[in-house]
This record gives sequence, structure tokens and C-alpha cells, in this order.
Amino acid sequence: MDIFALIPQFGGLVWTIAAFVLALSVIVAIHEYGHYIVGRWSGIHADVFSIGFGPVLWSLVDRRGTKWQIAALPFGGYVKFAGDANAASGKDDAAMAEAAADPERLRATMHGAPLWARAATVAAGPIFNFALSILVFAAVVATSGVSRDPLTVGELRPLPVEQRGLETGDEVIGVNGVPIPRTEDAQAYSDFLDALPQEPVLDYLVRRNGDETVVPGAYLLPPLVSGVSPQSAAMGAGLEVDDVIIAVDGDPIFAFDQLKERVEGGNGAPLALRVWRGGEEIDVTLTPKRVDEPQPGGGFETQWRIGIAGGLAFEPATETPGIGEALASGVRQTGRIIEGSLSGLAHMITGAISTCNLSGPIGIAQTSGAMASQGAESFIWFIAVLSTAVGLLNLFPVPALDGGHLVFYAYEAVVGKPPSDRALRVLMSIGLATVLTLMVFALANDIFCP
Repeated sequence: MDIFALIPQFGGLVWTIAAFVLALSVIVAIHEYGHYIVGRWSGIHADVFSIGFGPVLWSLVDRRGTKWQIAALPFGGYVKFAGDANAASGKDDAAMAEAAADPERLRATMHGAPLWARAATVAAGPIFNFALSILVFAAVVATSGVSRDPLTVGELRPLPVEQRGLETGDEVIGVNGVPIPRTEDAQAYSDFLDALPQEPVLDYLVRRNGDETVVPGAYLLPPLVSGVSPQSAAMGAGLEVDDVIIAVDGDPIFAFDQLKERVEGGNGAPLALRVWRGGEEIDVTLTPKRVDEPQPGGGFETQWRIGIAGGLAFEPATETPGIGEALASGVRQTGRIIEGSLSGLAHMITGAISTCNLSGPIGIAQTSGAMASQGAESFIWFIAVLSTAVGLLNLFPVPALDGGHLVFYAYEAVVGKPPSDRALRVLMSIGLATVLTLMVFALANDIFCP
């Protein structure tokens, strides 16, 4: 990655940083609030709730004696509970010795509270991150809706070919004599799409005003750009949503699969695309990137990609799902992110995929700016994805992270006493060094990986 690509102009840099700071601040605030509120419910007093580190820009002490503050370096945050020596929850020996004379005051400290209260308080941070992700994903599904069954034509997309006989409200029963399965049957629907003949015009059996009729229509999956991935070849080349790619290296195409075949079969060679955009044709040249993609059955597959998502020749009509269905969708999406992240990490450790898949602060900042530029919904979705990643990272059993503290509490539950203060100090130092090393490694990926 060329680090100077981050700075095409000052305004772009400011936008990127602002989007990154906003995304991180929301995630950190939710994470730390989880620690704070569960700690409060568990009887542990919070001395400081901070968004950011360093010099304090604003602060307010509430009626419970907690200092709420915003600090100058907005790249994290912390809750300092009573008895803590620092933001990493190290023990303040002097404060704990002073509190020992008063059982009630000792109970209100992080290190004097019962084991269950400490464990619940620490676990709450990642749990709140996951809860944020689930709620955001559910809200997006609830507001955007789910495709109606049977598949129904909503809004016709602008395409370089005449949409012919399809009309808004048509219920699509079959294409070229093959019935369309229910969209919830993912395998049957995938098989149906694979079986479509690659012809520019297809025969659609539709139900219109109660009657069934056959009408001609554009290919069901045209080479349409319905989404552009951040840091992709397509984004770098300036492709936009609703662009339609009509030729590759001078050869006309009408199906997304034709584009996919040319990208995957080009072995990374530059591609000259003719793009239809709002009635005008423009020429774009881009070079596909190697991408390690998770597979449904597990594992990863390396492919060449330009970073676009396709779509149907029309916007499917949608219906509003119930609250339970929306929440279930949010849980499934969060689970997929966790599963993919753990699988990706395992494959990087074993060398099955490149460690360049691990992004650092520059890569995350670039993605933040790119998603924000695509609109509020894309940016909010990205925040939810990043919130899941932050919650998962904090559960890793590394001292200085929440997962490390939970390991210490598990040890205490089994042995009957916590590790010694000296052992804790050594382990926390090792954990901090591990985290810093990982951050440097990820930053190097941002700078040196292609």
C-alpha cells in the first residue's frame, strides 16, 4: 500500500480521519459503557470514564462521583474503577490498603469485589460490542426490508438495454421455463442462478394482476455494480454504484458471470472496461487484486477480484420483517463475522493465507472514510462490523485485554485465590508488549503490503 494514497488532498485526509475517529469513538464508548454500567450494577465504583487518552479537553463529575471526560487522543478509552492504578486495571496497592479498613469501601473497589462482579464487569465490554453489532444489523434489515416471496419486481434499474416487458409489481414465477425457488432456500436459489442460460434476453413467467404471462426481459444478473468494496481496484478506478460494465478488453458482455470469468481468468493482468453510466459510456482500466476469501464449508480460497458486488436487473420488492426475524438476522451476521475472523486468524498463523489480510490503523481509517463516502447506511454497517471485531479482539486471552483478565478470574475460581501481584505485573507487561507488537505488525502491513 502506498501510504501517500491516503493523502490525495487535504480535504480527503480530514474526511478519512474524521470518519475513523467517529467510528472508533462510538465503538469505544459502547465498550467502556458496558464495563461501567455492569460494574455499577455489581456495586463497583467508577472513578473515571474516559473517551480518549492524554490531556483532558472536557470533564464533568456526576452525583455518584464518577468523572466523565473527553481526552485529546481519541484512539481508545477506559474506565478507571476504585482501586485501579491505571487504565489497564492494575492494582493500586496504596489505595487498596487504605480501603481495607472499611469493608463497604473495599467492596466498592474493583479488586475487593466478589469474583462474579469482577468477571461480569470485565466481560460486559465485549458483550456490549456484540450487542451493538446485532442491533445495528437488525435495524438495517428492518429498515431496508427483506425480499418478498415470491420474487417481485420493485423498481426497474437503469440499464443500457431496454427492460422490455417487466413491470413494477410483477411476481416472477420462473425464468426460461425453470421455476424460481424460495429465496430462503439458499442452495436451491444458487442452483437456479447457476442454471440460467447466458443469453442477453430471457423469458420471464410473471403473475400480473392475477394473470400469468410470459414477457421478455434483460439477463437476470447483468454486470451491474451494486456495491464497491473499500480499498479495492474498483474503488481506486472510480467505479460507482449503478455503473454497468458492457465490455471487457473490447469484448461485449451482458452477464455478471462473464465479468467474473474474465477477472478470475486474467491472472491479475490489467483489464480495460467499457462502463455505461447514466446513458454515457466511459473507459476504465484497473488491475485485479489477490483476495483470500472465506468459503461456506470453511477454509479460504485465493482469487483475483476487482471489488464490486452485483445485483438483479431490478430492485426486488421488499417487506418489513418482524422484530424477532430482524434480531435473528443480526445474530447470524455477527456470528458470521466472528467465525470468519477466527478462521482468517488461524489460516494466517498456519501460513495458509497471507498475513497482509491483517489491517492496521491506516487501513481501518481508509476503510472508514471509504464507507462514510458511500452513505450513512454503509458507514453504520461498517461500525457494526468493526464493533464485532473489537469485541472479539478484547476476548483474546492476552494479559492487558479483557480476555486476559477473564483468564485470571478463571484461575482464581479454580485455585481459590488470584495470581500473585508479582506474577500479574509480569504477565501484564508481557501482554502489553504482545499488543504493541501486533499493532506495529499491522501498521507495517498497512504501509508495505500491496
